[in-house]
Amino acid sequence: MKNWMIGLLLIAGTMRSALAQSVRSDSVSYTKNGITYGGTLSYPNQKGLVPAVILVSGTGPQDRDGTMGKFRFFADLAQYLNTRGIAVLRVDDRGVGKTSGNYNQSTTEDFAQDAEAGIDFLKTQPKVDPQKIGLIGHSEGGAVISIIGSRRRDVAFLVSMAGLGRKGLDALLKQNADLVAAAPIPEHDKKRYNEINGLMFQTVYANVNRDSLGLVKAIQQTYDTWKKKDDELVKSLSIEHDHFRFPIYSYTVQATGPWYRYHIQYDPAQFLPNVQAPFLAINGDKDIYVSAQENLDNFKRLLQQGGNKDVTVKVFPGLNHQFLACQQCTPSEFASLKKQFPADVLSTIGDWIVAHTTSKKD
Repeated sequence: MKNWMIGLLLIAGTMRSALAQSVRSDSVSYTKNGITYGGTLSYPNQKGLVPAVILVSGTGPQDRDGTMGKFRFFADLAQYLNTRGIAVLRVDDRGVGKTSGNYNQSTTEDFAQDAEAGIDFLKTQPKVDPQKIGLIGHSEGGAVISIIGSRRRDVAFLVSMAGLGRKGLDALLKQNADLVAAAPIPEHDKKRYNEINGLMFQTVYANVNRDSLGLVKAIQQTYDTWKKKDDELVKSLSIEHDHFRFPIYSYTVQATGPWYRYHIQYDPAQFLPNVQAPFLAINGDKDIYVSAQENLDNFKRLLQQGGNKDVTVKVFPGLNHQFLACQQCTPSEFASLKKQFPADVLSTIGDWIVAHTTSKKD
């Protein structure tokens, strides 16, 4: 038994060593439009050209590995795709790691230009098939790849992972309502949050093209009017210690910034009908940041409206925004979750890309 176990360990070690040798990973740097990008290009170390994909992150500055706590979202995804014969470019966001620029002064359109710089870079790489370069976008990255796909015909395929497929305003309303519903707070406070959130979003949307002073004034007026009404509600409920707080200052700073102004006006109907590349959109059904059914339905409807005949959507049960298996599926639960993609999520993406990048003669 002991010799058998030793043999098994030796075989497993050899397999891991072979896998490590079969994939090459290089640190890369390139510059476009005044931004220097730092990233990692990993690819199967095999003969011939290989398809390639660029990973596009969601909201908030992220490093090339897509690090979320102890979960390396993009690094793990890249490792799997490499084993399927696909090269992967993952890049630090603006102002993160080896990438220059100012994330806080950037919009979704800027992030689209960043990903396009990655496409142009991949076309110069000797191992990459320039006819088989695609994009995978997570969360806001789903909007980014939609923008790119609408204006470039050199993108071979697009994959949205919990991607934004709805209007920015509608997404904000739904996202915050779902987050409030999941919060461990009294029902009367949930109603208060939903009311002020809705008023704030609608106010910014209606005044989004005003200068900063005008937008700030509109936000403050809406808040002051609501606060008077809310104070009366608190009195009527005889709440002794009111812990409810709306972060009016931080919200105003965010809402007057370029990213928020662009995001709240984002309308996928301006882009998706122009996307002709094969499109895969997946979501976890427990996602409270990007609701599965509404976003997937919109992707499918708008893509097909434009004549795209290669659209696949799929919902994975029991998974959250990061495609991790969850129980309560609340933000507070994330730290305790097992940080590993379910095999069927990875195989769905890998199988679909391979099928769309392999011709009969290959």
